[in-house]
Amino acid sequence: MEIATELPTEETVREALRRVDDPEVGMSIVELGLVYRIDVSPQRVHVQMTMTTPACPMGGLITDDARRAIAAVLPEGVEVDIELVWEPPWTPDLMSESAKQTFGWGA
Repeated sequence: MEIATELPTEETVREALRRVDDPEVGMSIVELGLVYRIDVSPQRVHVQMTMTTPACPMGGLITDDARRAIAAVLPEGVEVDIELVWEPPWTPDLMSESAKQTFGWGA
């Protein structure tokens, strides 16, 4: 595996997060609309994300997977900070169009 030497862009981090699935539905957390914000600085990558519900039993697993996915595209020494937020609350409206169609919610 190649070790990153340059700071990734927000899009690189988002692409890494596309490889993280919510195990209950088998779909990317990005497609599900769980990733709210990504801030990249030389010292830290900060991600604000949510779960479909605060009682989600997979929250710890998903955040750990997200942390590992991001760390894999970062240069050594850059911190990964995952912040779970509950505002705004998640709704299916935040899902990508393809995710909505998968669940039969598309137009």
